[in-house]
Amino acid sequence: MSTTDANQPVAVAAGLKTRIVLVEDHAILRDGLRALLEFESDLSVIGSVGDGAAALRAVNDLHPDLVIADVSLPDRSGIALIGELLMLHPALRLLVLTAHGTEEYIRAALNAGAHGYVLKDSGRSDLILAIRAVVAGRQYLCASVAAKVVSGFVSGFEAKRRIPVEELVTGRERQVLTRIALGQSNKLIARDLGLSVKTVEKHRANLMRKLTLHNAAAVTLFALRHGFIEASESGN
Repeated sequence: MSTTDANQPVAVAAGLKTRIVLVEDHAILRDGLRALLEFESDLSVIGSVGDGAAALRAVNDLHPDLVIADVSLPDRSGIALIGELLMLHPALRLLVLTAHGTEEYIRAALNAGAHGYVLKDSGRSDLILAIRAVVAGRQYLCASVAAKVVSGFVSGFEAKRRIPVEELVTGRERQVLTRIALGQSNKLIARDLGLSVKTVEKHRANLMRKLTLHNAAAVTLFALRHGFIEASESGN
């Protein structure tokens, strides 16, 4: 009876290739990454783009299994992009490949829904392992990232400086957050923004997860602290 390498995704066992879209704003790095991945018989780079808007179009058009993205992009935060992609394509797998190794970026990406986080100074074998783990449904952190996550947890990460809020939320999420803070219902927010109630509910859930907010009162306090609303608007 034949066996399959535990590090390879289910798709390989069925003779399929993992379909990948790369999101990296540096063309040389993007081309090098494509060449590196296409040495692997089970991986296929079906799209390669340089910004968040192009990434959204590529995923909508090509339906990849995996997106590999940096957290720093020219038109938006890669962290915000993760949330946008997962809201539109919940089954999509997302791996961050970046030079940003601070705890703030790591935690923000994981809170946004990233399934793996690898630094660009990692070895080729580490990246391939990360891809196969993430596609197989597991989470993967390269060794230096895992160490920082553990260290941050032990020392009370939440008390440390946070990544700027503009790196965490999309423009639409900011609109929704402001209206939640003002006490508007999902139905009223949907009417004001021209969205469905279901879409507003998804935005609300994403905001609560990414910002670690548990109720409307916490949202209001967050909005006040970050200048989204004034105290007089909130009724405080």
